[in-house]
Amino acid sequence: MKNFFIFVILTAMTTFFSVFGMYVAEVTDVFQLQKKITGPKFSEEDGETFLSWTNLNYPCVYKVETYSKTTGLVKNSPPYHLLNAEEISESKYKVPHAGIPTYYKISARGIFQEIFSSKNFIANPNYPTPPHPVSIYHYPKENPASLMPFLVWHKVPDAVCYEVEILSAPPEIEGGTSLSKYFHLDSTRKIFTNGYQADLRQYKNYDYVYWRARALTLHQEPIGEFSRAEKIYLDKDKIMPDCPIINNFDFMAYIPLPIYPVYDWIPLNGAKKYEVELLNHPPKVENDIEPSPDSLWRQTTLDMSSCYDEYARPYAGPYYWRVRALDENDKPIGRWSNSEKFVVADYSKGVEYAVLGDSISHGGGAMSYSPRALEYSWESYLDFPAVNLSRSGDISSTTLARFEKDVLPFKPKNLIILTGTNSMRAENISAETVISDLEKIGTLCRENNIKPIFLTLMPINPKNIRYAFRTPTDPLWHEKLKQVNDFIKSQDYYVDLEPYFYDRQGNMDENFSIDGIHPDLRGKMLMAEIVNKDKALKKF
Repeated sequence: MKNFFIFVILTAMTTFFSVFGMYVAEVTDVFQLQKKITGPKFSEEDGETFLSWTNLNYPCVYKVETYSKTTGLVKNSPPYHLLNAEEISESKYKVPHAGIPTYYKISARGIFQEIFSSKNFIANPNYPTPPHPVSIYHYPKENPASLMPFLVWHKVPDAVCYEVEILSAPPEIEGGTSLSKYFHLDSTRKIFTNGYQADLRQYKNYDYVYWRARALTLHQEPIGEFSRAEKIYLDKDKIMPDCPIINNFDFMAYIPLPIYPVYDWIPLNGAKKYEVELLNHPPKVENDIEPSPDSLWRQTTLDMSSCYDEYARPYAGPYYWRVRALDENDKPIGRWSNSEKFVVADYSKGVEYAVLGDSISHGGGAMSYSPRALEYSWESYLDFPAVNLSRSGDISSTTLARFEKDVLPFKPKNLIILTGTNSMRAENISAETVISDLEKIGTLCRENNIKPIFLTLMPINPKNIRYAFRTPTDPLWHEKLKQVNDFIKSQDYYVDLEPYFYDRQGNMDENFSIDGIHPDLRGKMLMAEIVNKDKALKKF
């Protein structure tokens, strides 16, 4: 009897709040509170983009959702993919870094239910049409530049490199793809990231100059057009920067990094090498000149804008890294950069999904973007979270060799496996070897109560691989691919990526991969959409 009375009371309360909630919603409609949100509008403050709108005249919490467009190539996939959602109490929102065109929806939730939802997607203005770089750093008269300023802009998707032009005046025509005929002072195409330290010392007697940038493909063809020329006021007495800038512009921060980190920066003009150090605490002094005596790891690299960590960083907690420039004799140039923090989550209780593989799953693309650019990670577009256990450079045997060290500590219930592409293009590695390695990975999974989910290998494009990396491809790669994928399709759980990526000649379609092996933005999105579809169909 007591339980019966409790049930009656709860039912009555539910009915009351439901009816009262409907009444409140009706009242808000009468006063048109749902219609009073105006805007939204974008603004820029200290290199960050903000989205703001007018407050609703009703107590509420705002929800801002960030989306990317899908490829439209997978049947029944939605037109947009949800990347991130946050609830805030104010009507001003710091737009998360993305590196790709993003779109936003705003909704407001009152005491009882949703009272407003934007009908249309709001496009991020940092990714205009036609594509062109959008400046992040500005040097107005009240804050002039030194004679060696850093020029920084938002990424242009799939840009392999950029061209920067210095001008004495605005160009004859804004935009376009041609250098200025009358006002051109200097230009360079040797820029492989979204920033550049310009050397303007020869213009020390100028009060100002102008600069603009455009994106280029692997073959130096323009992507879109030049950015609008921007005036740089100069101060010849201002101290010139003497350390690299940590490149955290446009890098997604709401998706976990791979367990094998990569460190990215905007290079110092004239440096020949770089040294990166990793710590588990902030450096005692920022921007000093000495290395930390207790660093966890230190590495010198000839790469001008990124460094791959050779070790996995699976242990939970904060890490700090920084970089400094070196000359050809390994002597430091200037000071250490600011330190950058990243945090590894606690995975000790296990995870639902993890991904194991080579550089295709580690991330990166368009030749110049490392796995730290998470927009080039197909895991970023999954409908479910997955820890990235992949490592660039792996062949199938090295992926197998890492299993105990890199997989078991995460105790995944499901392991998505994509490895063997580097083996397939190598003449000295047979299809039988790849199949044996995959078979052993599957066995290790089952012995540890992990469900192995294999992804079929995608085709490659030997011509583009040779152009991009100056390396040959096994002429029998087609036959090897068929053998390996036939094995994969004999497994209990697999996702078939292969058919989506061919061109008419039977190679990797250039629309998906610039370098012939690593899918770029559209290719990474497509990979995730195929996996999402199979998961929705409960195929694994």
